[in-house]
Order: sequence, then C-alpha cells, then structure tokens
Amino acid sequence: MDKSIEYYLKARKSKKKFPTNRISSMEDAYGYAKQFYSDDLLIYESVFIMMLDRGNKVKAWAKISQGGIIGTVVDVRIICKYAIDSLASGIIMIHNHPTGSLKPSNADISVTRKLKDALALFEIDLLDHLIITDQGYKSIINQI
Repeated sequence: MDKSIEYYLKARKSKKKFPTNRISSMEDAYGYAKQFYSDDLLIYESVFIMMLDRGNKVKAWAKISQGGIIGTVVDVRIICKYAIDSLASGIIMIHNHPTGSLKPSNADISVTRKLKDALALFEIDLLDHLIITDQGYKSIINQI
C-alpha cells in the first residue's frame, strides 16, 4: 500500500490528510472520485477536481462547487488557481448528474473546452472530465 499522502485543498487554505492513489485509467478515476460524494450523489450536482503529478498520482483534490438538482456553476479561474497552487501537471474534473443521465449537456462540453484551453496556458493538461452517477461514468474529453 502506498504510504504517500495527498491533500484536500479548501478555499480557506486548510489541509486535510487523505490517501493518494495512482490513476491508471478513467475507471480508477471514477472509483477514486466516488469517495468525494456520499449520499449526495443523487441529491445535488457537485464539481470536484483531482490534481495529478507527472506520474498520475493524485496530489490533491478540491470541491469546486455545489449546486442544485439540475446544475452548478464552474469557475474556470478557481480551477486554474488550485492547479497552479498544487503544482499539478494534470487535472481530472468530475461532476455528477443526480438524474442518473450520463449524457453531457452543451454547458458540460463548453466548460470542458474552456477549462482545457485555460489550463494549457500554464502547461497543465486536462486529462479528462467525467460525468458520474451511482451506476457508472462517462468521459467527455473526446467530445470537445
């Protein structure tokens, strides 16, 4: 078992120890991301990011926003701030659809494109954007 530690970063700059993992596939990312959501996976939409190093080990994660049943706000600048602060080489963005639908909305595709372009300015890769439900996940990075 890997003894390294990653950190959950909050806007207040508090840190909390959290076990880290190497992400080898989007299946790994889905399994890891499900721990961010508890019973709220089916209640309201939330956005999280995982910040990874060059070896795809999770360095940190952060909750970006929490909304209602049908949406939430994603501020690309906040994601870039966390990515830069953690010296991440790559980011995986995750959000849930409480309805259970894995179909990306136009807004999902648009924010993915914006985030990919913004992170590229800092030479940080957007490795993926996953939509998750209690039944599975869908990668939407290839749709941009």
